[in-house]
Amino acid sequence: MKILFVASECVPFSKTGGLADVVGALPRFLAVRGHEISVLLPRYRGTPPGREAVRLAIPLGKQTHQATLQAGPGQNGVQFFLLDYPPYFDRENLYVDKGKDYPDNAERFALLARAAVEFARQTGVPDLFHCHDWQAALVPVFLKSVYADDPQLARVPTILTVHNLGYQGLFPADTLERLGLPGELFRLDGLKFRGKVNFLKGGLVFADFLTTVSRKYAQEIQTPEYGHGLDSVIRRRAATIAGILNGVDYSQWNPETDRFLVANYSRENLEGKRLCKKDLLQHFRLPAEHLQKPLVGIVSRFAAQKGFDLIAEAAEKLMKNDLQIVTLGTGEPKFEKLFRRLARRFPQRIGVRIAYDNSVAHKIEAGSDMFLMPSRYEPCGLNQIYSLRYGTVPLVRATGGLDDTIEPFDLSTGRGTGFKFRDYSAKALLGCLARALQLYARNPGAWQQLIRNGMEKDYSWDNSAAEYEQLYRRVVKFPQNG
Repeated sequence: MKILFVASECVPFSKTGGLADVVGALPRFLAVRGHEISVLLPRYRGTPPGREAVRLAIPLGKQTHQATLQAGPGQNGVQFFLLDYPPYFDRENLYVDKGKDYPDNAERFALLARAAVEFARQTGVPDLFHCHDWQAALVPVFLKSVYADDPQLARVPTILTVHNLGYQGLFPADTLERLGLPGELFRLDGLKFRGKVNFLKGGLVFADFLTTVSRKYAQEIQTPEYGHGLDSVIRRRAATIAGILNGVDYSQWNPETDRFLVANYSRENLEGKRLCKKDLLQHFRLPAEHLQKPLVGIVSRFAAQKGFDLIAEAAEKLMKNDLQIVTLGTGEPKFEKLFRRLARRFPQRIGVRIAYDNSVAHKIEAGSDMFLMPSRYEPCGLNQIYSLRYGTVPLVRATGGLDDTIEPFDLSTGRGTGFKFRDYSAKALLGCLARALQLYARNPGAWQQLIRNGMEKDYSWDNSAAEYEQLYRRVVKFPQNG
């Protein structure tokens, strides 16, 4: 099949979060399976230019924008195309400036969506458009409205993948006219949402099929608690939504070959993990003589979504346990201040780095005994999967992909890969931690079994790509919408 991915970011060209990792990895694994995959994304200021491939005249409202598509370097059978339009994309950041959204984000990402359709018209219509998040959600909207009478494009099916429903692309009511979209789309069964235009809602309504990045998240977003106001829209699409877990690139996340580690190790020989723990303590300037104490790792965006309000509430009781904590991340100032304050109070027990550093993230995964992810909601999550492979026991809240990937350890059977709690409360978090600390201290044999259980799990992209391939065949053969 010939598939065109449309997204706002993709490694190694641009990245703000997990979306870029998915769009960078999934196409490669699909190409290995014999599919012709292209990826279209903006060329931002930090993206190296490619060679000019196609010139596009892109109509948007009353204007026609002259842009070029540059061919980026092909990778593992995947062709990348960079939408080069400096007035919209030659900027320092992808979406925000000084903490605020760019005021023309609607035009910027409508241009991306329409460029994808115009590119297909000029160079060959794909069998399928695979669009990602609100920034690409107008592709199915354009196809089902502006291009509805185009004999080539009108019947090309679309899949929209929702990576995080919390980000929807909300704009003023007059946005449709500015973008050249029919005003009749501003209705409850269209893009209208609480008096505004909602790009993501448009994709949810008009795409032929929807996916999310875990099975549990596909269920959760159909409820008021997790639906961010769109749960009723998604429930109406229940027959055409699937949860496919994001994969992990084990060529990058494997303790047997990881170049960032002081020592490599495997499920069969864990000696190197002890050396990694010692190295991690030294890196954060924590006492090496505390090597026997349980070490809890955190690598995250510091935000309430990630459960940091629970950590803040539980902090005093948390530190009454005989443990150490290492933390890496950035985010909301109040949570950054929380960890800086804790590090000052407990300099021998808490190490904090307010930054994002890939090499340190690898060190934390390898050197920690446990990894804490108490998320309020988590569409997929990857760190808990990295932790499994690195023999670091995940402590997670049972939501989204965390619930899908972590099985509670059962001492009587020796089965399970981590510890979970369900109630979103500091009490439940502390109870989960207490169960893990008890097993760590009192039953080293069971702890070793738990580590090995996790390390044998396989969440590679091979499995996820096979699921997407099955879905593509279904959608291409049986378009679901329109």
